[in-house]
Amino acid sequence: MSWLTEYVRPRIRTLLGRRDVPENLWVQCPACQQMMFHTELEKNLKVCTHCGHHMRAAAEERLRWTFDADAFTRIELPKVPADPLRFRDSQRYSERHRAAREKAHRDDALVVAHGTIGGQRAVVAVMDFEFMAGSMGAAVGEGIVAAAKLAVLQDAPLIVFTASGGARMQEGAVSLMQMPRTTIATLLVKEAGLPFITVLTDPTTGGVTASFAMLGDLQIAEPGALIGFAGVRVIEQTVREKLPEGFQRAEYLFEHGMLDMVVTRTDLAAMLAHVIGLLRVRDLADAA
Repeated sequence: MSWLTEYVRPRIRTLLGRRDVPENLWVQCPACQQMMFHTELEKNLKVCTHCGHHMRAAAEERLRWTFDADAFTRIELPKVPADPLRFRDSQRYSERHRAAREKAHRDDALVVAHGTIGGQRAVVAVMDFEFMAGSMGAAVGEGIVAAAKLAVLQDAPLIVFTASGGARMQEGAVSLMQMPRTTIATLLVKEAGLPFITVLTDPTTGGVTASFAMLGDLQIAEPGALIGFAGVRVIEQTVREKLPEGFQRAEYLFEHGMLDMVVTRTDLAAMLAHVIGLLRVRDLADAA
Protein backbone atom coordinates (compact mmCIF):
# COMPACT_ATOMS: atom_id res chain seq x y z
CA MET A 1 0.00 0.00 0.00
CA SER A 2 3.02 2.31 -0.37
CA TRP A 3 1.47 3.92 -3.47
CA LEU A 4 -1.44 5.02 -1.29
CA THR A 5 0.67 6.54 1.46
CA GLU A 6 3.41 7.97 -0.75
CA TYR A 7 1.38 9.28 -3.69
CA VAL A 8 -2.39 9.36 -3.17
CA ARG A 9 -2.45 10.83 0.33
CA PRO A 10 -0.03 13.70 -0.47
CA ARG A 11 -2.06 14.51 -3.59
CA ILE A 12 -5.27 14.65 -1.56
CA ARG A 13 -3.61 16.88 1.02
CA THR A 14 -2.51 19.23 -1.75
CA LEU A 15 -5.93 19.33 -3.42
CA LEU A 16 -7.83 19.82 -0.19
CA GLY A 17 -5.33 22.14 1.39
CA ARG A 18 -5.38 20.14 4.60
CA ARG A 19 -2.52 18.72 6.59
CA ASP A 20 -4.42 15.75 7.97
CA VAL A 21 -6.20 13.14 5.85
CA PRO A 22 -8.48 10.67 7.69
CA GLU A 23 -6.93 7.22 8.01
CA ASN A 24 -10.21 5.55 6.97
CA LEU A 25 -10.56 7.51 3.74
CA TRP A 26 -9.84 4.36 1.74
CA VAL A 27 -11.08 0.80 2.29
CA GLN A 28 -9.44 -2.27 0.79
CA CYS A 29 -11.66 -5.14 -0.32
CA PRO A 30 -10.54 -8.35 1.45
CA ALA A 31 -11.52 -10.40 -1.62
CA CYS A 32 -10.05 -8.58 -4.64
CA GLN A 33 -7.70 -6.19 -2.77
CA GLN A 34 -9.01 -3.18 -4.71
CA MET A 35 -9.17 0.20 -2.96
CA MET A 36 -12.40 2.19 -2.65
CA PHE A 37 -13.43 5.48 -1.08
CA HIS A 38 -15.29 4.70 2.12
CA THR A 39 -18.13 6.98 1.01
CA GLU A 40 -18.50 4.99 -2.18
CA LEU A 41 -18.48 1.75 -0.21
CA GLU A 42 -21.09 3.00 2.26
CA LYS A 43 -23.31 4.13 -0.60
CA ASN A 44 -23.11 0.62 -2.04
CA LEU A 45 -24.05 -0.93 1.36
CA LYS A 46 -20.56 -2.31 1.96
CA VAL A 47 -20.57 -4.33 -1.25
CA CYS A 48 -17.34 -4.08 -3.26
CA THR A 49 -17.93 -2.12 -6.44
CA HIS A 50 -15.19 -4.12 -8.20
CA CYS A 51 -15.92 -7.78 -7.39
CA GLY A 52 -19.26 -7.74 -5.56
CA HIS A 53 -17.84 -9.09 -2.30
CA HIS A 54 -20.26 -8.56 0.59
CA MET A 55 -18.38 -7.21 3.59
CA ARG A 56 -19.64 -7.78 7.12
CA ALA A 57 -21.98 -5.15 8.50
CA ALA A 58 -23.00 -3.92 11.94
CA ALA A 59 -26.50 -4.56 13.28
CA GLU A 60 -27.43 -0.89 13.16
CA GLU A 61 -26.42 -0.69 9.51
CA ARG A 62 -28.65 -3.60 8.59
CA LEU A 63 -31.60 -1.99 10.33
CA ARG A 64 -31.09 1.21 8.32
CA TRP A 65 -30.73 -0.70 5.08
CA THR A 66 -33.79 -2.90 5.68
CA PHE A 67 -36.48 -0.65 7.11
CA ASP A 68 -38.08 2.26 5.31
CA ALA A 69 -36.26 5.54 5.97
CA ASP A 70 -36.63 6.65 9.60
CA ALA A 71 -39.46 4.15 10.02
CA PHE A 72 -38.30 1.79 12.77
CA THR A 73 -37.98 1.68 16.54
CA ARG A 74 -35.54 -0.44 18.53
CA ILE A 75 -36.88 -2.27 21.57
CA GLU A 76 -35.22 -2.96 24.89
CA LEU A 77 -34.48 -6.67 25.31
CA PRO A 78 -34.87 -8.70 28.54
CA LYS A 79 -31.97 -8.69 30.97
CA VAL A 80 -30.18 -11.94 31.77
CA PRO A 81 -27.49 -12.94 34.31
CA ALA A 82 -24.17 -11.56 33.10
CA ASP A 83 -21.99 -14.55 34.06
CA PRO A 84 -24.19 -17.51 35.10
CA LEU A 85 -21.31 -20.03 35.34
CA ARG A 86 -18.59 -17.66 36.63
CA PHE A 87 -16.54 -18.84 33.66
CA ARG A 88 -12.88 -18.07 33.20
CA ASP A 89 -10.36 -19.00 30.52
CA SER A 90 -7.51 -16.61 29.73
CA GLN A 91 -9.81 -13.86 31.01
CA ARG A 92 -12.93 -13.73 33.17
CA TYR A 93 -16.11 -13.93 31.08
CA SER A 94 -17.56 -10.99 33.00
CA GLU A 95 -14.59 -8.84 31.95
CA ARG A 96 -14.67 -10.06 28.34
CA HIS A 97 -18.41 -9.40 28.13
CA ARG A 98 -18.03 -5.94 29.69
CA ALA A 99 -15.38 -5.01 27.14
CA ALA A 100 -17.64 -6.15 24.29
CA ARG A 101 -20.55 -4.10 25.65
CA GLU A 102 -18.42 -0.97 25.96
CA LYS A 103 -17.07 -1.38 22.42
CA ALA A 104 -20.48 -2.02 20.83
CA HIS A 105 -22.50 0.29 23.11
CA ARG A 106 -25.19 -2.36 23.64
CA ASP A 107 -25.82 -5.31 25.93
CA ASP A 108 -25.26 -8.28 23.61
CA ALA A 109 -25.05 -9.66 20.08
CA LEU A 110 -28.68 -9.12 19.08
CA VAL A 111 -30.67 -6.02 18.19
CA VAL A 112 -34.46 -6.05 17.65
CA ALA A 113 -36.59 -3.37 16.05
CA HIS A 114 -40.04 -2.96 14.53
CA GLY A 115 -41.18 -0.70 11.72
CA THR A 116 -42.15 -0.89 8.08
CA ILE A 117 -40.53 -2.48 5.03
CA GLY A 118 -42.07 -1.26 1.81
CA GLY A 119 -44.89 0.21 3.88
CA GLN A 120 -45.63 -3.14 5.57
CA ARG A 121 -45.20 -3.82 9.27
CA ALA A 122 -42.35 -6.09 10.26
CA VAL A 123 -40.22 -7.10 13.24
CA VAL A 124 -36.51 -7.51 12.52
CA ALA A 125 -33.86 -9.15 14.71
CA VAL A 126 -30.22 -8.72 13.71
CA MET A 127 -27.18 -10.57 15.03
CA ASP A 128 -23.86 -8.72 15.09
CA PHE A 129 -20.73 -10.79 14.48
CA GLU A 130 -18.54 -8.06 15.95
CA PHE A 131 -20.00 -8.74 19.42
CA MET A 132 -18.09 -11.83 20.59
CA ALA A 133 -18.38 -13.41 17.13
CA GLY A 134 -22.17 -13.17 17.29
CA SER A 135 -22.20 -16.10 19.69
CA MET A 136 -25.56 -17.19 21.06
CA GLY A 137 -25.94 -17.06 24.81
CA ALA A 138 -28.92 -16.47 27.09
CA ALA A 139 -29.27 -12.84 25.98
CA VAL A 140 -29.58 -13.76 22.30
CA GLY A 141 -32.07 -16.51 23.13
CA GLU A 142 -34.19 -14.12 25.18
CA GLY A 143 -33.98 -11.58 22.38
CA ILE A 144 -35.25 -14.02 19.75
CA VAL A 145 -38.14 -15.02 22.03
CA ALA A 146 -38.96 -11.34 22.65
CA ALA A 147 -38.87 -10.64 18.90
CA ALA A 148 -41.23 -13.56 18.24
CA LYS A 149 -43.69 -12.38 20.87
CA LEU A 150 -43.58 -8.84 19.48
CA ALA A 151 -44.28 -10.15 15.97
CA VAL A 152 -47.33 -12.03 17.24
CA LEU A 153 -48.51 -9.01 19.21
CA GLN A 154 -48.19 -6.72 16.17
CA ASP A 155 -49.50 -9.32 13.71
CA ALA A 156 -46.32 -8.80 11.69
CA PRO A 157 -43.77 -11.10 10.03
CA LEU A 158 -40.50 -11.83 11.83
CA ILE A 159 -37.24 -11.43 9.91
CA VAL A 160 -33.98 -12.57 11.49
CA PHE A 161 -30.54 -11.70 10.10
CA THR A 162 -28.07 -14.30 11.31
CA ALA A 163 -24.31 -13.85 11.75
CA SER A 164 -22.74 -16.11 14.32
CA GLY A 165 -19.91 -18.41 15.24
CA GLY A 166 -22.35 -20.61 17.18
CA ALA A 167 -23.19 -21.14 20.83
CA ARG A 168 -21.27 -19.08 23.41
CA MET A 169 -18.83 -21.43 25.09
CA GLN A 170 -18.53 -19.23 28.20
CA GLU A 171 -22.16 -20.00 29.05
CA GLY A 172 -21.88 -23.77 28.59
CA ALA A 173 -25.18 -25.65 28.85
CA VAL A 174 -27.04 -22.35 29.25
CA SER A 175 -26.07 -21.41 25.69
CA LEU A 176 -27.02 -24.84 24.35
CA MET A 177 -30.49 -24.48 25.86
CA GLN A 178 -31.05 -21.49 23.60
CA MET A 179 -31.29 -23.84 20.62
CA PRO A 180 -34.64 -25.38 21.66
CA ARG A 181 -35.83 -22.04 23.06
CA THR A 182 -35.26 -20.20 19.78
CA THR A 183 -36.84 -23.11 17.89
CA ILE A 184 -39.96 -22.77 20.03
CA ALA A 185 -39.92 -19.02 19.38
CA THR A 186 -40.17 -19.67 15.64
CA LEU A 187 -43.15 -21.94 16.30
CA LEU A 188 -44.93 -19.09 18.09
CA VAL A 189 -44.71 -17.03 14.93
CA LYS A 190 -45.75 -19.85 12.61
CA GLU A 191 -48.67 -20.95 14.77
CA ALA A 192 -49.96 -17.39 14.63
CA GLY A 193 -50.00 -17.71 10.84
CA LEU A 194 -47.23 -15.17 10.36
CA PRO A 195 -44.22 -15.43 8.03
CA PHE A 196 -40.86 -16.25 9.56
CA ILE A 197 -38.01 -15.24 7.24
CA THR A 198 -34.31 -15.82 7.83
CA VAL A 199 -31.53 -13.93 6.07
CA LEU A 200 -28.26 -15.81 6.46
CA THR A 201 -25.16 -13.62 6.28
CA ASP A 202 -21.45 -14.34 6.57
CA PRO A 203 -20.81 -16.32 8.69
CA THR A 204 -23.73 -18.37 10.04
CA THR A 205 -22.39 -21.45 11.81
CA GLY A 206 -22.67 -23.75 14.80
CA GLY A 207 -25.70 -23.84 17.09
CA VAL A 208 -27.40 -20.94 15.32
CA THR A 209 -27.43 -22.89 12.05
CA ALA A 210 -28.60 -25.97 13.96
CA SER A 211 -31.61 -24.12 15.39
CA PHE A 212 -33.65 -21.15 14.20
CA ALA A 213 -31.45 -20.08 11.26
CA MET A 214 -32.60 -22.98 9.06
CA LEU A 215 -36.28 -22.94 10.08
CA GLY A 216 -37.50 -20.01 8.02
CA ASP A 217 -40.59 -20.26 5.87
CA LEU A 218 -38.32 -18.48 3.42
CA GLN A 219 -34.54 -18.77 3.67
CA ILE A 220 -32.49 -16.10 1.96
CA ALA A 221 -28.70 -15.70 1.94
CA GLU A 222 -26.28 -13.04 0.86
CA PRO A 223 -23.81 -13.98 -1.91
CA GLY A 224 -20.72 -15.80 -0.69
CA ALA A 225 -21.99 -16.23 2.88
CA LEU A 226 -20.40 -19.07 4.84
CA ILE A 227 -23.22 -21.26 6.18
CA GLY A 228 -22.72 -24.52 8.04
CA PHE A 229 -22.45 -26.31 11.36
CA ALA A 230 -18.91 -27.71 11.71
CA GLY A 231 -15.91 -26.29 9.93
CA VAL A 232 -14.64 -27.64 6.62
CA ARG A 233 -11.44 -29.06 8.11
CA VAL A 234 -13.37 -30.87 10.84
CA ILE A 235 -15.71 -32.42 8.27
CA GLU A 236 -12.85 -33.46 5.98
CA GLN A 237 -11.01 -35.09 8.89
CA THR A 238 -14.20 -36.90 9.90
CA VAL A 239 -15.29 -38.23 6.49
CA ARG A 240 -11.70 -38.42 5.17
CA GLU A 241 -12.69 -36.92 1.84
CA LYS A 242 -11.90 -33.71 0.03
CA LEU A 243 -15.01 -31.49 0.03
CA PRO A 244 -16.27 -29.84 -3.19
CA GLU A 245 -15.20 -26.34 -4.16
CA GLY A 246 -17.41 -23.72 -2.53
CA PHE A 247 -18.78 -26.18 0.03
CA GLN A 248 -20.84 -24.37 2.73
CA ARG A 249 -21.10 -21.19 0.65
CA ALA A 250 -24.51 -19.70 -0.07
CA GLU A 251 -24.45 -20.54 -3.77
CA TYR A 252 -23.60 -24.20 -3.11
CA LEU A 253 -26.42 -24.54 -0.58
CA PHE A 254 -28.86 -22.87 -2.98
CA GLU A 255 -27.91 -25.30 -5.76
CA HIS A 256 -28.53 -28.23 -3.40
CA GLY A 257 -31.92 -27.05 -2.14
CA MET A 258 -30.96 -25.77 1.30
CA LEU A 259 -31.85 -22.15 0.52
CA ASP A 260 -34.72 -20.51 -1.33
CA MET A 261 -32.72 -17.71 -2.86
CA VAL A 262 -29.44 -15.80 -2.82
CA VAL A 263 -29.99 -12.04 -3.00
CA THR A 264 -27.47 -9.25 -3.28
CA ARG A 265 -27.54 -6.77 -0.42
CA THR A 266 -28.53 -3.84 -2.59
CA ASP A 267 -31.68 -5.72 -3.69
CA LEU A 268 -32.51 -7.27 -0.33
CA ALA A 269 -34.87 -4.66 1.14
CA ALA A 270 -36.96 -4.60 -2.05
CA MET A 271 -37.06 -8.41 -2.13
CA LEU A 272 -38.15 -8.58 1.52
CA ALA A 273 -40.94 -6.07 0.84
CA HIS A 274 -42.02 -8.14 -2.17
CA VAL A 275 -42.12 -11.52 -0.40
CA ILE A 276 -43.81 -10.06 2.70
CA GLY A 277 -46.55 -8.73 0.44
CA LEU A 278 -46.95 -12.12 -1.24
CA LEU A 279 -46.97 -14.10 2.00
CA ARG A 280 -49.36 -11.75 3.78
CA VAL A 281 -51.80 -11.82 0.86
CA ARG A 282 -51.72 -15.61 1.00
CA ASP A 283 -52.20 -15.65 4.77
CA LEU A 284 -55.14 -13.25 4.60
CA ALA A 285 -56.71 -15.30 1.81
CA ASP A 286 -56.34 -18.50 3.87
CA ALA A 287 -57.89 -16.79 6.89
CA ALA A 288 -60.88 -15.67 4.84
